[in-house]
Amino acid sequence: MCCAPVPNIIVKVVVYQSYISWSFFLFIQQSLRKEEEEEEKMATMESLIGLVNRIQRACTVLGDHGGEGMSLWEALPSVAVVGGQSSGKSSVLESVVGRDFLPRGSGIVTRRPLVLQLHKTEQGQAEYGEFLHAPRKRFNDFAAVRKEIQDETDRITGKSKHISNIPIHLSIYSPNVVNLTLIDLPGMTKVATEGQPETIVEDIDNMVRSYVEKPNCIILAISPANQDIATSDAIKLAREVDPSGERTFGVLTKLDLMDKGTNALDVLEGRSYRLQHPWVGIVNRSQADINKNVDMIAARRREQEYFESSPDYGHMANKMGSEYLAKLLSKHLETVIRQRIPSIIALINKTIDELEAELDRLGRPIGGESGAQLYTILEMCRAFDRVFKEHLDGG
Repeated sequence: MCCAPVPNIIVKVVVYQSYISWSFFLFIQQSLRKEEEEEEKMATMESLIGLVNRIQRACTVLGDHGGEGMSLWEALPSVAVVGGQSSGKSSVLESVVGRDFLPRGSGIVTRRPLVLQLHKTEQGQAEYGEFLHAPRKRFNDFAAVRKEIQDETDRITGKSKHISNIPIHLSIYSPNVVNLTLIDLPGMTKVATEGQPETIVEDIDNMVRSYVEKPNCIILAISPANQDIATSDAIKLAREVDPSGERTFGVLTKLDLMDKGTNALDVLEGRSYRLQHPWVGIVNRSQADINKNVDMIAARRREQEYFESSPDYGHMANKMGSEYLAKLLSKHLETVIRQRIPSIIALINKTIDELEAELDRLGRPIGGESGAQLYTILEMCRAFDRVFKEHLDGG
């Protein structure tokens, strides 16, 4: 026998994976081309952001989480939410959504990236959530959404306090949101606590950096107003990876908890730390409000009333608050997606060419039935026989 044949299962897996990847990229290419052709007529925030949402979900299914060369995941515009563990990051996300849905607790609560895809629905429609890992199940109870996030985190990381870069995809459909996608990352910390691995500080820093250092990533840097902005973990990191500030949106939380007689106008008006995008102030629910299950929509109204009645911030009330922040990010994300479509198409075309070349090298797939396998072996023997005879005749 000339050589040992490649095990059938390996050939089948390689061919199947290549075929699925090729089909997926072809589908995206066609979708993007259609999106581009109908841009003047149909390119809305919903269609563009929704398209990126679908591509992100497909990337996760195919195991593309970024970090390995020029991946499609990294080419997609995204909004990464970063901040220290006490920055009020979770409260900002829940205020944007208008629901309590994130796990709470001390220490590191977010241990996997949460890709939060918000879909605006018509008024009167019921709110619900869907997970990529449970596609046929609707979660109408947002307490169940919180539990599912925790359970799915534990499924990958176990009950330990380790982190994982494999994202959880959660889609929320509600009339109280704007079309927007946010990636919630673990809160940055300065020291490992009991039960955490010694490398946790470095592990979190590396994960967060792997997102925010990419040129297509919009950074939502969350900082508490009752702490010196110079000590903000989020701003320190943003300054390192985006020194010009063109990709960074600054958010100040806990404005109502500042010392009496002080305010955050120097930051909010761009004098203390200037960014190319406006700073947005947020008033979080208090712990007492959370304990009393104060309705999030009512909390939004209370937040707006705070700014409108504030002697310090009244003149900028229309550009403060979680609702304004969500609209600002949604509009900017749509603009960035529109700008990146040509480069995304170019990457997809390049990937298709590479996958087609790989398929050509692999040849025809081998059937799973014994008869098909026997036929393939006979074909290989005939091919060897022809080549052998050609060499004999030529010699």
